[in-house]
Amino acid sequence: MKNKENVFDPKSASSLKNLELKARLVVEGFITGLHKSPYHGFSVEFAEHRQYRPGDEIRHIDWQVYGRSNKFYVKQFEEETNLRATIVIDSSKSMSYASKGNVSKYNYSIFLASTLAYLMNKQRDAVGLAIYNNELVDYMPARSKTSYIGEIINKLENNQPSNLTGTSLALDNLAERIKRRGLIIIISDLLDDIESISKALNHFRHRNHEVLLFQVLDPREMDFDLGSASNFIDLETDEELITQPHHLQKSYVETVNKFIDQIKNVCHQNKVDYNLILTNEDFDKALIRFLSKRNKM
Repeated sequence: MKNKENVFDPKSASSLKNLELKARLVVEGFITGLHKSPYHGFSVEFAEHRQYRPGDEIRHIDWQVYGRSNKFYVKQFEEETNLRATIVIDSSKSMSYASKGNVSKYNYSIFLASTLAYLMNKQRDAVGLAIYNNELVDYMPARSKTSYIGEIINKLENNQPSNLTGTSLALDNLAERIKRRGLIIIISDLLDDIESISKALNHFRHRNHEVLLFQVLDPREMDFDLGSASNFIDLETDEELITQPHHLQKSYVETVNKFIDQIKNVCHQNKVDYNLILTNEDFDKALIRFLSKRNKM
């Protein structure tokens, strides 16, 4: 599914300054890869067709597509919307962290968000955006207009991580503002207390939304492989601590894995699709998981 340039690689993507161009290249490469891959069952006729469903008018069946694929597809009209989705981005200060050789969690997240928005728009889905830290910073309701994607990407590019994380307060506010049932895609490092995370997820599910959660972490946040003595600075509080990472590595890794297990358990209880993504992993991994979720809806 990869080409020579590997458009799915975060470091390769970061070399392109135009975020909308990055999203387009990733999606076009992804669609091409799906046509050549074993992932049968995914909807890949994004631009003009969707699979026939009982109740569709026979006059809308595209017989040329049937002749090529032996499957029934109906012509998809511009005003049709398959899904309403809101991409929710954590822009608290902790998201600005990047270990040596990796992009920041925030940059990875906005690459992913832009790509998902572009992909959904090609599927005639309505997509919106929410940005939060300790409050709801920005909200753009879901729309299906092609020009809207440029507005979403522009908003992501012009935002900078700041402030503490306030998952419960910010996402409770968002849940009250999204009136129609749809898909909520949360992209965050989830560095908050479990109760706050659980409360926010429960609120979305209580309002009958489907929720897809991407926990984005830096590889060093998982393995704590930081070498010799280091000066640690809390990005959200500016507290400093000088220590020997290798003395703490074992207990740190155990604590992080326990925290992730707690998040997984909360997601399971709330019927939320949980995915752990590291900032050195290719974007197509997340896109496949998105399509898996979308095709179940």
